[in-house]
Amino acid sequence: MMNATAEIRREATDELESHLPAIVVSDEQAVAHAPRSSSTRGALPRFFVLYVAMYAAYGVASPFFPAFLGERGLDAEQLGIMLGAATAVRLLAAPIAARIGDAFRRLRGVLVASVVAATIVTFALLPAQGFWPLLVLAMLHAAVTAPINVLADALAIAHARPTAKGGVFEYGWVRGAGSAAFVAGMLVAGHAVMAFGLVVTIRLQAALLVATALAACFVPRPMYREEHLAKASGRAEGIGALVRSLPFRRLVLVAALLLGSHAMHDAFAVIRWTAAGIEATTVSILWSEAVIAEVLVFFAVGPALVSRLTPAGAIALAAGAGIVRWTVMALAPNVLLLALVEPLHGLTFALFHLAAVRLIARIVPASVEATALAIYGTVGVGSATALLTLVSGGLYARVDGAGFLVMAALSAVALVLVWPLRDRSLPRTPDTFI
Repeated sequence: MMNATAEIRREATDELESHLPAIVVSDEQAVAHAPRSSSTRGALPRFFVLYVAMYAAYGVASPFFPAFLGERGLDAEQLGIMLGAATAVRLLAAPIAARIGDAFRRLRGVLVASVVAATIVTFALLPAQGFWPLLVLAMLHAAVTAPINVLADALAIAHARPTAKGGVFEYGWVRGAGSAAFVAGMLVAGHAVMAFGLVVTIRLQAALLVATALAACFVPRPMYREEHLAKASGRAEGIGALVRSLPFRRLVLVAALLLGSHAMHDAFAVIRWTAAGIEATTVSILWSEAVIAEVLVFFAVGPALVSRLTPAGAIALAAGAGIVRWTVMALAPNVLLLALVEPLHGLTFALFHLAAVRLIARIVPASVEATALAIYGTVGVGSATALLTLVSGGLYARVDGAGFLVMAALSAVALVLVWPLRDRSLPRTPDTFI
């Protein structure tokens, strides 16, 4: 009798989900009424579609957004204020949205709501003119787009398992698809801008956000273990649990140092190469090497390295690669040397991110995992990158390429700090996903 009742309840839930996939039925209810196999069936292609649409939406507009705002009549000072305000809003919005998703067990619902809101704001940018309307819309755009990739990551990680253990898929597969989609979107937008002007990037992003919202409706919700549901019912865990976690604080600091060290490369590498007489075609090839390496590590090399070396070992390898990469960058630009070290981006960024995500899943309770990802990626890395970009400007103005030695030093500090994060020193939390 109980089995029949449960089956009826599952069927009713499935019917309701088909109409209101993320709003009416919470993640916690889905776990209670649906077996694991029904939630994870076909998860990989659904997440592929989500990540491709999501990162393509970023790619078609993000590189061109400042130029679009400038075309609307903003001067350099106004543009700086607007971009700075958007950055500040982004640092706050992602953790807040992630915490809401964690607290109410509605990660997918908050993701869909964020994407829908982002779509509306993006469409509103099309007719906007003047500093104040554009400032408000830019801040709203930052607020509603900032949580999207964090929430998507939390959902993907919830279903990702090392395939050697018979799991569903590797997180790196969908994240690699996202990186490839970002580059493809950027290239498509570049050609479109030449034909239709900068406004086309906003239209393309709005269209791709519609696709992202639809894709988000169909990704499966995270599956929580019974002991996690019992713990979560008390709503006892929050950001305080992360603040009290010394391993998590250490990981965020390591991420801020290592990923933040990319700031000088992203801001001044092309300027320095061009000033040294390296042709634009060669610059494009060098930059493409880094992107190809990133995608390759996400898809193929990275998951195996993280499993073999452990997350802490993989982070140590990434930090070591950072020391080598930035030290070589500090030398006089040489095309051969640059061609050898640019692929290290696959280690300094992609491998580190895979290892950090795996480590977060090990040391952070699942009830605050989305919040942890937001603090790690948006607050820790985002604020460090913004600060180090400002620092890089002063360094480059005073010592030119020798400023990269400071970035190498940051990687060296990260290498020292990662030692206490080695796996045997960290107990696994009872409700982790991976």
